[in-house]
Amino acid sequence: MVQLEVNDLAVQYGEIKALKGISFKVNQGDFVTLIGANGAGKTTLLNALTGVVKTSKGEIIFKGKNITSMRSDNIVRLGISHVPEGRKIFSELTTEENLFVGAYIINDKNIVKKNLDLVYSLFPLLEERRKQVGGTLSGGEQQMLAIGRGLMSNPDILFLDEPSLGLAPIIIENIFDYIKEINKQGTTIFLVEQNANMALQFASYGYVLETGNIIIEDNSENLIGNDVVRKAYLGVT
Repeated sequence: MVQLEVNDLAVQYGEIKALKGISFKVNQGDFVTLIGANGAGKTTLLNALTGVVKTSKGEIIFKGKNITSMRSDNIVRLGISHVPEGRKIFSELTTEENLFVGAYIINDKNIVKKNLDLVYSLFPLLEERRKQVGGTLSGGEQQMLAIGRGLMSNPDILFLDEPSLGLAPIIIENIFDYIKEINKQGTTIFLVEQNANMALQFASYGYVLETGNIIIEDNSENLIGNDVVRKAYLGVT
């Protein structure tokens, strides 16, 4: 079943066309990645999908509902959660306080407790650090916290923007294992990532974004074998 459908979506900053009319679909329960170089428009796309930036044309359909002009908080209530690039945790709040921020749309304390228990089951280290101030966590721990915060709103689909950014290779692999487990538990994953090699190893389907256009789409296995992708994004000559 198609969960997210984007049709001819464009975003423009003054004279700069950041997205030039892109279309794609994400099915419920899928693990999809969007790869591309810096400046390709990846973060702009996620910001458009979550109502942070305005679109100049096109439409965004989520679970059959047009959300193109919807406010960000209402988009979250519909079941979309966005883990931003650079983690953007609240450095002066504790780990647990950061997680509670992610549950701001939920009024039922029992649901909040259930979500918190789920996050702690996925990331036991966060429970150990629950009283520790967020700014004192390591980069990998902060990324776990950002993902955990994203899960606190009960999302149907989780948008992840460059979760590997600034992390050591072994930590990146651990983070991707966590993301895979979240997907196995039923949450759709839409991953925006510059580390194409890692993204395509974990995702089942991928799109390649280049200067505001989707230039290639295919299952991950085929993308890994695609000459253009191998040369431009996987470092294979």
